[in-house]
Amino acid sequence: MRKMKSCGAVFLALAMLAGACLAQNADKSEPQKFYRLDFLVKELEAGKTINSRSYFMTVATGPKQESQIRTGSRVPFQSSPGNWQQLNVGTSFDCIRIQETPLGLSIFVSASVESLLEQPSSAGESQHPIIRENSWHSTVVLPLKKPTVIFSSDDPASKRQMQVELTATPIS
Repeated sequence: MRKMKSCGAVFLALAMLAGACLAQNADKSEPQKFYRLDFLVKELEAGKTINSRSYFMTVATGPKQESQIRTGSRVPFQSSPGNWQQLNVGTSFDCIRIQETPLGLSIFVSASVESLLEQPSSAGESQHPIIRENSWHSTVVLPLKKPTVIFSSDDPASKRQMQVELTATPIS
């Protein structure tokens, strides 16, 4: 009986030591690395770029790292006689969970592009603005230093297409 107790104590000590070693390895995280992310939002018609806008941010690797871009305008409109409201239109990007992988850089990207549709102004037509919204959310894997289309969608009301292209460049 005494031999079983000492074997149990040895086993318990080894299990605790193994747990401590695993915890130390888990605490040793990779050193942070920094990247420049270049976003290019393109509007295409018949395969030709008719409009583009560019944005960039610096990000750091790590599960709790976050970076955001917010740009836009408030557009006033008259909802009823004497009653004015505002709409927010613009572009926003959120990047989280940035990690290096053997294939490149893995990032969860949330992108939203809202813009006003051009509409003819004629008497008798509603003067309420029409907003076009493109929104995407996904984990993407980017090869480094190579522009990559990460999101694309067709405009259901025209032959236009909206694309988001992203390039990740290491910062030395």
